[in-house]
Amino acid sequence: MAIKFSDLRKLMLMNNTIVTVGRVSVDLYGVESGAAFSNEQTFSKSVGGSPSNVAVAAAKLGNHAVLLTKVGADPLGQYIVNKLNNWGVDTKYVSTEPNGLTPVVLAALDPPEDPKLIFHRQPNAPDTTINSDSVPNDLIAQCAVFWMSGCALAHGETAKSSLKWLTQRNRKQHTVIDLDYRPSFWSSIQEAGAAARAAIANCTVVVGNRTECEMAIGLTEPNAIADKLLTDGVEIVIVKLGADGVMLATTKERIRIAPCKIKLVCGLGSGDAFGGALAHGLLRGWSLQQIGEFANAAGAYVATKLTCADAMPTEPMLRNFITEQEKI
Repeated sequence: MAIKFSDLRKLMLMNNTIVTVGRVSVDLYGVESGAAFSNEQTFSKSVGGSPSNVAVAAAKLGNHAVLLTKVGADPLGQYIVNKLNNWGVDTKYVSTEPNGLTPVVLAALDPPEDPKLIFHRQPNAPDTTINSDSVPNDLIAQCAVFWMSGCALAHGETAKSSLKWLTQRNRKQHTVIDLDYRPSFWSSIQEAGAAARAAIANCTVVVGNRTECEMAIGLTEPNAIADKLLTDGVEIVIVKLGADGVMLATTKERIRIAPCKIKLVCGLGSGDAFGGALAHGLLRGWSLQQIGEFANAAGAYVATKLTCADAMPTEPMLRNFITEQEKI
C-alpha cells in the first residue's frame, strides 16, 4: 500500500524529534561572582528549568525539539513562550494554567561552580499540572528521543502523566531519564529513589551525577553504577563526574571523557547543554566516543557563560569551541 506524502513527512519529522517533559521557570542569575543572597546583587533574566533548557539546546543544534510543560497566565509565562519560539523550540504543547503563576528561580554564584538556588513555586506550579490527555499518544510513541526529567515525577498530574508516558514507551529506543534530583521537590530521598527506579525500568538511557545515582540505586562508584544499570537492562549509562569529566558505558564499551579546560563562570545549565548535545548525537547514530566528546564540550561551553538557555550554542559555535580546545 502506498504511503501518503503527509504520513511520510510526519514520519521523517518524528525521526528528528526530541520530546522533553517537565519544569520551566524564569531564572534570575546573580551577576556578581561569589555574592551570596544576603549581599547586594543585580540579576540577569533568562528561561530555566532543566527539560526546557535541554529542549532549547537541542533546537539550537538543529533538531525538532518539542517541550511538554505549562506556564502561568501572567507576563512571565508569555516571556517564556516568546523566548522558546525565538530559539526554535516547538511550543505547541506549552500550555497555560489560567490560575497559575509562572515559577521564578533565583541563583547566586556562591560559589560559581555550585550556585545556590531559591525556587519560588506555588504548591501547584503550572508545570506540575500536565494531563496526559492533552498530548497525542503518537507524539510520545513515535518521537526519536523521549527525555524525562526526574523532577517531573515528583508532584501532581505531571507525575502521573510522566509515568504513563514512560510505561507507554516501555524502553523504546531512545527513552532517557535525566535523574535531575532536587531535594526540595521531594518529601524524602526514599520517595525520590522509588520514582527514579520506576522510571529507569522503562528507559534505555540513564543520565546522572554520583549524588543522583546514589539517590536512585544507592551507588556512587561510576563503574558500579554502570554495572548495576546495564545488568538491569539500560542500554547507555552516563555518569557525570564534575571536574573529572564524564563516563559513558554500554555493555560493549566504557569510556571516560576528560574535562575541558575553561574559565568557569556559572555551573548551572552545563548539564542541560550536555543533554541537548547527547540527544543530538543519539538522533544521528553517533558512536559513544563522538557523543561523549560533543556533549562534554557543550556542557563546558555553557559553563563559560552566565545564563543557561540563552547560552546554548549552535553546532558551528560548538565545533569552533572544540577546535579551540584542541589547541590548548
